[in-house]
Amino acid sequence: MSVSVEALAKNRQTISSYEDYAEQYDAIVRHVPNPREQAALKRLVAIAGTGGQILEVGSGAGYDADFLETLGVKVRRTDATQRFLELQAARGKHGELLDLITDDLGGPYDAVLALCVLIHVPREQTDQVLAKIARSLRPGGAFLVSMRNGDGETGGKYHTVYWRRDDFAARVESAGLVLIRDDFNVGRDREEWNTFLTVRPS
Repeated sequence: MSVSVEALAKNRQTISSYEDYAEQYDAIVRHVPNPREQAALKRLVAIAGTGGQILEVGSGAGYDADFLETLGVKVRRTDATQRFLELQAARGKHGELLDLITDDLGGPYDAVLALCVLIHVPREQTDQVLAKIARSLRPGGAFLVSMRNGDGETGGKYHTVYWRRDDFAARVESAGLVLIRDDFNVGRDREEWNTFLTVRPS
């Protein structure tokens, strides 16, 4: 997959910022998913199946993976930020360094999870990343992703891309995935989010 120099620079800057912020992030993030998030994760597991293998990209502190494992699935925890993996290791959880933009994802998986992660993928790389995720799924496998709702993008420490619901849904479908559910919610600091549950056709 070809990646522009500009996209790589944005990616490196975001990862570096998270390396510095990981411990503060761990202190403020919810350690147990809220009821809405739990419902979304349960829907993912219902498709993956008990004992299924789920790839989580951008695991962060690893609390979504903790919850998923209580539902009887196996989670490959990954993050591009080494400090997050160290925080998980301190809790006895194994994670692997993986960059969604530049690395091979492996597979096939029963499901892929990417919550609050693809918001940092440069807009020009989004189609390629979604196609890579689709290829990593088994036929019938599921992909759960959350995106910031809005227009444009921001620079600075954390490069963040905003997508309107219909625009991102079109990108998902262009990658060969079928959208089966989407939900809108308002998070911390009045941030608007869309969460999409998709499947790779059997």
